[in-house]
Amino acid sequence: SLIAAVTPDVTAKIKAGELVSFVASQVGGRGGGKPDMAMAGGSEPDQLPAALAAVQAWAQARLV
Repeated sequence: SLIAAVTPDVTAKIKAGELVSFVASQVGGRGGGKPDMAMAGGSEPDQLPAALAAVQAWAQARLV
């Protein structure tokens, strides 16, 4: 299971649902939710370290 939360000051640029979907797609799953909180799951947990490592670049690209 994956959970993503985003603070209100950045939800205009980063949505929790998009973030959790980005990670879930890399671990064989899918998910979604609201702009400030979302959940997902996946069937390939061994891919999680690489997926989490990619989050920083994904977020920075949206905060520019």
